[in-house]
Amino acid sequence: MKDLSKVVRRPLVTEKGADLREKYNQYLFEVDTSANKHEIRRAIEHFFGVKVLAVRTQHYRGKVKRLGRFEGKRADWKKAIVTLAEGDSIDLFESV
Repeated sequence: MKDLSKVVRRPLVTEKGADLREKYNQYLFEVDTSANKHEIRRAIEHFFGVKVLAVRTQHYRGKVKRLGRFEGKRADWKKAIVTLAEGDSIDLFESV
């Protein structure tokens, strides 16, 4: 089992995320690439004190970028879409 403080990296604040919050009570987070759904569920329930109904994840590969003749790659990352129980909310997103 991982340290729960390292599972969730940051919340994602986007227009798509705002629509998901309003319609389906779903929240977006950037999570550790090696975290599984069970660890994500435990971390969200522990830190925010809410009931998680479902967790969906998506892997993103980092893009290759160039600056002149130099080429580099952005880091790979993982997004989690967390569905909360009816009546639960995360106050972190309400102020945005």
